[in-house]
Amino acid sequence: MKYGVFVCLFFFILILASCNNDDNGPAIESVPPRLLTEVAPENDEEIQEFLKTHFYNYEEFATPPVDFDFKIQIDTIAGDNADKKSLWEDIEMKTINLSSSDLGLEDEEENVEHKYYYLIARSGESGNSPTIGDSTLLRYQGSLLDGTLFDENPSFTWQELPFTIRGYANGISNITSGTPEQIIQNEDGTINISDSGIGLIVIPSGLAYYNNTGPSGSIPQYAPLLFKIEVGLFVEDTDNDNDGIPTILEDVDGDGNFNNDNADSEAELAAGFFLPNFRDTDDDGDGTLTRDEIVIDDEGNVTFPDADNDGTPDYLDPDTN
Repeated sequence: MKYGVFVCLFFFILILASCNNDDNGPAIESVPPRLLTEVAPENDEEIQEFLKTHFYNYEEFATPPVDFDFKIQIDTIAGDNADKKSLWEDIEMKTINLSSSDLGLEDEEENVEHKYYYLIARSGESGNSPTIGDSTLLRYQGSLLDGTLFDENPSFTWQELPFTIRGYANGISNITSGTPEQIIQNEDGTINISDSGIGLIVIPSGLAYYNNTGPSGSIPQYAPLLFKIEVGLFVEDTDNDNDGIPTILEDVDGDGNFNNDNADSEAELAAGFFLPNFRDTDDDGDGTLTRDEIVIDDEGNVTFPDADNDGTPDYLDPDTN
């Protein structure tokens, strides 16, 4: 009820303001989002320029001095640092194809290549990396390429990677974690993990917030982002909705985007909500829980019965239950 009153009041004020406008008043113009095919190459050029003109404290990571804190420090290659090896020489690159619909844009651009970059300063000793669907214990710092800090968590915290921005999750999936045996309890109640994996991620805006300004409103539109990451531990085969299927297997179309896999999207949208499979305990909406339409053996392996042999497993097929 209060919402309806608010809406009516809003439109009344809007109409009143428009009536009081004279012809000399400034016109408010809505600027549509830019095209992915324009922004992606611009971002990549900016990222490459940054990587080729900056270095990190690789010498300290190679031969750690006493009391080294194992924090990545970045500086410009100039002056006394003119002979330093650039980030570009150690960086790795991967690509993700992105469509405008992935960002909720109206333009019909498809499969626009976006490059993200990552650097491993120290590998974790467990030899395993989280998937983009896993719950991960980490520390992080996020900044713009000019060093402006917009987010930081100096203490280890659990993050559900499917709920983070796409480039961030993909970047983290390249860093190996530490092991529980190497957890060190500090006097202040915090922990360190002596064999954690430490790395750097640089992502274009299409894999971040694009034309939005981020949760805090402190990120410029179309800005590439840099993250310093320390991966402590992760939960292998995380199951976010506890339906028996690891989240990484809920990406049915295999495009790396969990949010566009929804077996009962039409019914949910008609009812006024939208739960992708990785957040839905009844993926096909047939009234039978997903857990009851799959088979999990004693070792935790999952198989997907198809009772009517139509090529769609039961848990995604509302015709079977």
